[in-house]
Amino acid sequence: MSDSSPAGTEPVVLDVWCELQCPDCRSALADVSALRARYGDRLELRLRHFPLEKHEHAFAAAQAAEEALEQGKGWPYVEAVLARVEELDRKGEPLLVEVARELGLDAEEFDTALIDGRHILIVDADQAEGKAIGVTGTPTYVIGGERLDGGKSQEGLRERVEEIADRLLAGQA
Repeated sequence: MSDSSPAGTEPVVLDVWCELQCPDCRSALADVSALRARYGDRLELRLRHFPLEKHEHAFAAAQAAEEALEQGKGWPYVEAVLARVEELDRKGEPLLVEVARELGLDAEEFDTALIDGRHILIVDADQAEGKAIGVTGTPTYVIGGERLDGGKSQEGLRERVEEIADRLLAGQA
């Protein structure tokens, strides 16, 4: 395992419940990037899928994100798709394959993955877990057992995540 954390310290896990057709998730990218820059390997950002029914391409986009993760570019793919939310609204699945191609991923494999549904179970499991813990919208963050809802407002959320992460990391020292 190539973990560059100091010996004996596990990274703090931040689950980011996200939907790739959600403008609020796009807005949250600045916070996610800032957290990644501040904590590096001490914070493990985990993408969790919560496609909303009101967005017709969200479920396919979640599956595509899983394929990108499998091909080694999960977060770059998520960020690229979120940057083009309006285009996803208009173009749908062809945009998902186009973004994969632009990032140098195997676009044909993306197309096949969307057709054969190989990632559906992961997306379904995330969505079920999200519902079970009270996720109702995106983005929602879960860190240290606390759920922070960014779907209503992202005001102060990054600071709250930092408070919890700092407390959890200090507890490991």
